[in-house]
Amino acid sequence: MNITILFFGITTDLVGKNSIPYSINKNTSIKDLKEVLLADFSSLKNLHQFAIAVNEEYASNDLIINDGDVVAIIPPVSGG
Repeated sequence: MNITILFFGITTDLVGKNSIPYSINKNTSIKDLKEVLLADFSSLKNLHQFAIAVNEEYASNDLIINDGDVVAIIPPVSGG
């Protein structure tokens, strides 16, 4: 299955791109995707955690990703 991954904030710097096409297996969950991303982009391990949104909605670890979904990798945000 093919998805698009968008990177925001510091994740853009860590990966070196703001979006990429990405192939995943059928029935891949958000938890599975996080593990694969950490293996493929070891620089993301520098973040202790990051949120994932699918099609502009925050996703839980058990959500199954569908073909054509747009997945956003969102780093922790602080403000002041």
